[in-house]
Amino acid sequence: MSMKPFTLEEIALACCGKYVGDEKLKQIRVTSVERDSRAVGEGSLFLAIKGGRVDGHDFIEKCYSDGAVCAVCERAPENPVKPYILVDSTLEAVKKIAGAYREKFDIPVVGVSGSVGKTSTKEMLYAVLSQKFKTHKTEGNLNNELGVPLTLLSMPEDAEAAVIEMGISGFGEMTRLSAMAQPTICVLTVIGCCHLENLGDRDGVLRAKTEMFANAREGASFVLNGDDDKLSTITEVNGTKPIFFGLDGKNRYHAENIENNGEGGVSCALCFDGRRLDVTIPAIGSYMVSNALAAVAVGRLLGLSDEQLINGVRAYKTVGSRANVINTDKIRIIDDCYNANPTSVKASLDTLVNFKGRRVAILGDMKELGKDELALHFETGKYAREKGVEEVVAVGPLARELAKGADGKWFEDLESVKQALPGLIREGDTVLVKASHSMQFEKITEFLRTL
Repeated sequence: MSMKPFTLEEIALACCGKYVGDEKLKQIRVTSVERDSRAVGEGSLFLAIKGGRVDGHDFIEKCYSDGAVCAVCERAPENPVKPYILVDSTLEAVKKIAGAYREKFDIPVVGVSGSVGKTSTKEMLYAVLSQKFKTHKTEGNLNNELGVPLTLLSMPEDAEAAVIEMGISGFGEMTRLSAMAQPTICVLTVIGCCHLENLGDRDGVLRAKTEMFANAREGASFVLNGDDDKLSTITEVNGTKPIFFGLDGKNRYHAENIENNGEGGVSCALCFDGRRLDVTIPAIGSYMVSNALAAVAVGRLLGLSDEQLINGVRAYKTVGSRANVINTDKIRIIDDCYNANPTSVKASLDTLVNFKGRRVAILGDMKELGKDELALHFETGKYAREKGVEEVVAVGPLARELAKGADGKWFEDLESVKQALPGLIREGDTVLVKASHSMQFEKITEFLRTL
């Protein structure tokens, strides 16, 4: 992979930094932009970022010797054998540098956000668009104020389309992310109960997510989930009518005959503009149908054929601990311990009850929910009970309310639940594992594998 031509002079200008070094070297083109000194190679630009544990400034000399041609830094290196660009804040500088690099591309850039399903929708969009375009995407969940610029700066010069995931926890963040990405198509999945400690309520979440629209390129398209009661009220954006997708037949892109076949995937007909595409999505949750509809809507905007759309949906792959099915000799585990809020937990419970046999949900604290956090935990537990989940196991101080709502069992921490699990889990069970990432529920998944 190689970057589009991007010189040290352009980079210094973009971030309003002070170039220090041989003037003749200003025209050097960088080959990559790295924040991890271990990834630096010949021609790299190194971003010296001061983190919680390590300070990138301590590695500048090492990066020079490993081939870096320049460093962006907040203080001068002790032994500057090569040029450096001095800035007030490397974190602020990288956003400006990424914005300048994005300007070099005249390609479709799809911005994806929402409270639930950002990453799975991004992966579905990637699978579909890759049928026609050389597509660049956010890796993992590099979707924040450092992840988005790094994603943009890793875009190869021959990229024909990009899918950029954007995650936020407060007001103003989406404005900054979308200013860099300048999406030509904006996709919003669900407005759920997430980061309420900063955003207040779902109307606040809607306001924060739709900040993306202000920085969309002129003539952009807006692809929104019409099943969401907040998004469905949007009648126009920047003078353009949104395109709605969702399971409900009222949406332009909708689904019929949804059949959830557990590990056999989800089969359905994707319907739009008088057409029907019969597909089987290689994933376990019905919510993936919605993600497929979003990707098909974007694919149609970009001129993909029906065959390309069907092949793209079939090519979808899950990422990391996101609704990943693990079969042991004894049980089936739905490992979904990457993140959790009430909306995503309910979606996972909907998936769980599609499996035959006894269903167990091991659920933990959902963080950053603000003043109504206890009520939201109680309501989520109640939902599990109403859905018919046979055993709900709740872990963590906030999850005590979840256990009450579900008439389930409550444990204070990971250690106490681990001791109890051998007596709670039976052969043939399907076990959902889900909580906020900081709860470290991946340890529960590992433990369940050994039962």
